[in-house]
Amino acid sequence: MGEATTLKLLLFLGSLLLVQTKRGSGDSLSQNVTKLLNSLLDDYDKRLRPSYGSEPVEIGVTLFIVSISSISEVNMDFTLDFYFRQMWIDRRLSYSDIADEMIISSEMINSIWSPDTFFPDEKTAYFHTATSRNEFVRLRPKGNVLYSMRITVTASCPMDFRYFPLDRQICSLEVESFGYQTKDIFYKWAEGSLKSVGVSSKLSMPQFRLTDYRVREYQITLSTGNYSRLALDLLFVRSLGYYIIQVYVPTILIVHISWISFWLHRSVAPARVSLGITTVLTMTTLISSTNASLPKISYLKSIDVYLVTCFVMVFAALLEYACVFYLTNRCDKHHKKVKAKAKAKAEQDKRSADGHCRCEVFQTLLLQRRWMEDDSAVWRRRDSLVELSRSFSENATRHRVVGVSAV
Repeated sequence: MGEATTLKLLLFLGSLLLVQTKRGSGDSLSQNVTKLLNSLLDDYDKRLRPSYGSEPVEIGVTLFIVSISSISEVNMDFTLDFYFRQMWIDRRLSYSDIADEMIISSEMINSIWSPDTFFPDEKTAYFHTATSRNEFVRLRPKGNVLYSMRITVTASCPMDFRYFPLDRQICSLEVESFGYQTKDIFYKWAEGSLKSVGVSSKLSMPQFRLTDYRVREYQITLSTGNYSRLALDLLFVRSLGYYIIQVYVPTILIVHISWISFWLHRSVAPARVSLGITTVLTMTTLISSTNASLPKISYLKSIDVYLVTCFVMVFAALLEYACVFYLTNRCDKHHKKVKAKAKAKAEQDKRSADGHCRCEVFQTLLLQRRWMEDDSAVWRRRDSLVELSRSFSENATRHRVVGVSAV
């Protein structure tokens, strides 16, 4: 038991001695870094850029896009949240006492020189400060400075809507020095054109898809001199799901509904008129709601051609019934006139036929009367002849009798 207790006591004393040794070394390292930083800032003039009067400072830039929150067609801008990192070499901050990289507070940036980088196409921008200002500074023994920060920038994005909603938009984020010319500062993509820009795998947008991006380096000439500029071009392709559901499918159904009037009889005026007016007003409302989410542009868009074509087809269906109704009325009036003329002619023919019949009857009656008069005259003549012959026979008989008597 005595040996075991002694062993445990020795182990405890050894561990306590080791902790004290490490604590002492840590405190001494911290003191050494503090002295080093103080020595670096002694006689340091942050108003002058590194290598002042000599070669320009090369500023390496990298970006990592965390999210793209909005792309506004009305305001023609886009908002993105990204980590912005700048790297340069300042020989005045080189050291050799410590071999490791020093990660120091961002307050250090206020004590050393930093480039006056800005975004030329920026509308609004802000730093993230929850729970503290999202930035850090790192120093390396050879004077390499890494300054990283998280920024949300809303930048302008001129858009072309000629092929809307089948359009593709290119939005650019540009980086430039506000005051230093190319003879003082030169910007470049730190890790080349392929690795200098990163995009989060969780990036998603409701109406667009980020299909590709490219980086550029060029110089721009202004009235105050030549300036180095970097540009990041983001290629966005619009997603058609929303417009298929909200625009294309409803318009196709509305056009087909307007064609139902072709199967209705032309005499059913209330149904055809109400159906045509309803489809026309629905198309007008749909066109207005679609253009409400876009800026008031003067040129014709692809969706305008489609919607106007659908509107013309719907309006033509209503106009077709108006033409059919007008022509039907004219045809009905013409048929009525033709029937009236035919009826009048038939009546006239009937009247003329009745008159002709009456004439024939009259003529027949007249002939019959004449025949009757002729017959009566014949009978009268016959009677007179009979009487005459009778009188002759009587006279002859009387003469015979007188003659006989005379004999």
